[in-house]
Amino acid sequence: MAYRINHIHLKASDPRRTAEWYVGAFDFKIVNDETRVFGDRFIRCQSVDGGMAVNISGPRTGETLQPGNASAHFGLPNGGRITFLHAPDDTRVELVQQGKVAGGCS
Repeated sequence: MAYRINHIHLKASDPRRTAEWYVGAFDFKIVNDETRVFGDRFIRCQSVDGGMAVNISGPRTGETLQPGNASAHFGLPNGGRITFLHAPDDTRVELVQQGKVAGGCS
């Protein structure tokens, strides 16, 4: 069953620094930067093609973010190529180039 992803939400200890990294790395555009009623800084970004929303928020009032593990590990390669990028706040970005889909499209 096919579905469309509405958005991706990242938690970061320094949301602005993380957002600026994605702007530089993937040409995202920052469309909004606010502090919400929960006490967290909330930054809305959009992909260069205008299709994907990426939200980056910090800890809420009283919340402590735990360290992550950005090391490479197996994902779901499904016949494609994979690369891993170490992004700010100890996050790992996995980029997958998919193999050919039935009918010759990629």
